[in-house]
Amino acid sequence: MISRTTVDNVFETARVEEVIGDFVQLKKSGSNFKGLSPFSDERSPSFMVSPVKQIWKDFSSGKGGNAVTFLMEHEHFTFPEAIKWLANKYGIEIIETQQTDEEKQTQDQKESMFLVSKFAAEWMQSQLKTEMGKAIGYSYFKERGFTDETIQYFQLGYSPDQWSAFTDAAIKAGYQLEFLEKTGLTIVKEQKQFDRFKGRVMFPIRSLSGRVLGFGGRILTNEKKAAKYLNSPQSDIYDKSKVLYGIYEAKQSIAKEDLCYLVEGYTDVIQLHQAGVKNVVSSSGTALTKEQIRLIQRLTKNITVLYDGDAAGMRAAIRGIDLILEAGLNVRICTFPEGEDPDSFAKAHTQTEIEDFLKANSVDFISFKSNLLKQEAAGDPIKKAEMIRDIVQSIAKVPDDISREIYVRESAAILDIGEDVLFSSLAQNRNAGITEQRKKERRDQQSQPLKKVESAEAAVKVDRRSVLEHAIIKILLLYGDKVEDFQEEFLQESEDGELVVEPVKVTMPVYEKVYLDLQNDEIEFSNTIFKTLYPKIVDLLLMQGKVDLNHVMSTLNEHEARLVADLVMQEDKYQLHKWDGKMIFVKSKDETVSTYTMDAILNFRRLMIEEKIKALFESISKDPAVDNTDVLSTVRDYNKLSRYLGRRLNRVV
Repeated sequence: MISRTTVDNVFETARVEEVIGDFVQLKKSGSNFKGLSPFSDERSPSFMVSPVKQIWKDFSSGKGGNAVTFLMEHEHFTFPEAIKWLANKYGIEIIETQQTDEEKQTQDQKESMFLVSKFAAEWMQSQLKTEMGKAIGYSYFKERGFTDETIQYFQLGYSPDQWSAFTDAAIKAGYQLEFLEKTGLTIVKEQKQFDRFKGRVMFPIRSLSGRVLGFGGRILTNEKKAAKYLNSPQSDIYDKSKVLYGIYEAKQSIAKEDLCYLVEGYTDVIQLHQAGVKNVVSSSGTALTKEQIRLIQRLTKNITVLYDGDAAGMRAAIRGIDLILEAGLNVRICTFPEGEDPDSFAKAHTQTEIEDFLKANSVDFISFKSNLLKQEAAGDPIKKAEMIRDIVQSIAKVPDDISREIYVRESAAILDIGEDVLFSSLAQNRNAGITEQRKKERRDQQSQPLKKVESAEAAVKVDRRSVLEHAIIKILLLYGDKVEDFQEEFLQESEDGELVVEPVKVTMPVYEKVYLDLQNDEIEFSNTIFKTLYPKIVDLLLMQGKVDLNHVMSTLNEHEARLVADLVMQEDKYQLHKWDGKMIFVKSKDETVSTYTMDAILNFRRLMIEEKIKALFESISKDPAVDNTDVLSTVRDYNKLSRYLGRRLNRVV
């Protein structure tokens, strides 16, 4: 178990904007940072990070929390894994208490697979130093022009051409065959087991956070039956459709340059990176997927696809690009001179030469596709008609109206066709798409089981007590340490039996006012989470005079931390609500924090009075024959107090 001292050091040191900045492209927005949600497919940024409060909130998915909860949500880390990751990032020594045998046995299966993959990467890298590894694996990498620094940085390795060299080494090191098989590193058949990647040079595939997810292996022999490249099979930690090779090494450069270069192979990535062009990733030879595009979209909205200069490479360049357009990203294409690819071109040129070439030869995708198809359809009317439909289909994928219009005008000029024809075809295409989408939605609705329709009254019914508890917790978090002037009123009964007041101004911190009033009225929280949060926040304020959100967060579970982030980051205003004919009113903070606070407290007190009156009437109804004079007198007193609170809230009850 990780010691509390280590956990506290991590919470005190970690900066949420720095941690999230490793995964999401953030832009300054006032005192906060804003970016696209890493948890949903959105085009308008609703992901907020507060450096001052050290929390984040994703308004599209409802998730929120601190640096630790972000890693738990985004990387699917357990709490200890997130703490260790942050400790490593910030150079904090991890102090651990002794784990029990039971705790060791209950380790997560995914974590076991990650550990196996980490061991595999390190072991295969170490094989480059063996006699066989130097002669085969290391010499191959050197022939490709990779430096020792590059080999080390990308954790390149070699799996010996022996049936079970790696498997035997892993089992000897204490790793279970079950997890060797689940990661795909070992193939088990009956009583035999052997290495999947034997006789291959190895390219570890890492996640955005740097964890080894799987491997790509290239064979070095001319064996016809064996695939040239072999990837890890799908597993609980590796899904090739959701990862990009080089994303861990490239993420900072992509965010800094606000541009991602997309190539085909492992060596393309490595060679460009070694040449100094580091904002480059590879889809590893697979068709580009929405998940991979979303991974890039977290870091930038600009993608330039780099392809070989031959005809096949150019045709490949137009496959899968529609998905990028549909995601609202800006796509450009750059093809290399015939006979060249990113690997060979990077090896033969300096960083400046490469960057100048890419800048000079990158064209927007629609222009590239129009020119390419124009060449293929030259002199053939039928092909030209097909080509126009093809171009229109791509333009229809672009979500932005202005961009679509610009692309139509550019394509019309290139294809020598009237703009009105393209606009008309585009409208038909988009209308057909909308119609099909509506049909799909109707089919989906019809396939769903019928649900009981609730009445409008039931649908809007809200727990008033929970709303007010929500308001009190939020006031303590946002304004608890502020010193405010509160208008106190001492009650006296007039000759006609009504309550009259004598106003007195009292100056005190907000948290003292809340604490004393709730204490005097013996008000307790009913919401389980609020009941946990309230004493923690009040204790902090009583002892330190302020709320340290980092400290609060470190004591909460994931659900509680998410709620705190939600409270602090959401728009800070309350509106008039009406439930069951009764009013609850919590004013905007613009009318001063003291008024805002008092309205919440008074509403809470009035709600308690209503509940007490209800309980008294229920006691009368149980036995109407009993003399209830005293009970009715108490009810009258409570009603007077309720009317008084209503007047203070400036609401007729």
